[in-house]
Amino acid sequence: MLTSANHNSRKHIVAQPGQKFFFIDPNRCIGCKACYEACSECDTHKGHSMIHLEVVDRAVSPQTVPVVCMHCDTPTCAEVCPADAIKRTADGVVQTARKPRCVACNNCVLACPFGVPKMNTDFELMMKCDMCYDRTSVGRQPMCTTVCPSRALHYGTWEEIEQMRPRSAPHNKFLFGKQEVRTKVYMMVPRDAQPEYIDVLSVLDDSFVPSTNVDEDDPMMANLFNILEGA
Repeated sequence: MLTSANHNSRKHIVAQPGQKFFFIDPNRCIGCKACYEACSECDTHKGHSMIHLEVVDRAVSPQTVPVVCMHCDTPTCAEVCPADAIKRTADGVVQTARKPRCVACNNCVLACPFGVPKMNTDFELMMKCDMCYDRTSVGRQPMCTTVCPSRALHYGTWEEIEQMRPRSAPHNKFLFGKQEVRTKVYMMVPRDAQPEYIDVLSVLDDSFVPSTNVDEDDPMMANLFNILEGA
């Protein structure tokens, strides 16, 4: 995955006065799960959280990152849906699959480059972050951004984020192979960061050797690597 490092991204944004954007700053996530719990309280989520918390590299770090839908301009999940169950609103929010149409085929789960959609097997329905559309469509904040204590998740104006994060730059352009994906949600990265290419297929190489730098005090990870070494 290659992320754009265009530090002049501000000039490409034509924002209306008071227009709000969703920003993710993964470096500030402390893994408290406040966002996860708050998400389930959104009126349209019916007690189910549609945000998930990922551990970046559990073997070497406790760093976590919140995963919300990036709301792609051209959503791959909708493109691969055979039942036309996933809709994108006029203001760019990609919504959860519509229950009357979803056939639980998992195409969207497999196709999303960000790994966002999840299949709820109990409901036979794909469920994912919809940016609390019942709230944001009327000018209110998503539930997750109202409770994040470290402001890893922020919903506000462009001017606010520039004042809050003077050393970071918002980016919404990602490359997966030759596919360019632009998103409604912005990822905050260090302003002096360079584009980085991650070869996700390298794990299929026979020469790939998993890291053995495992915390001896973590029995679960130690057992996992023992299994891998014995395979």
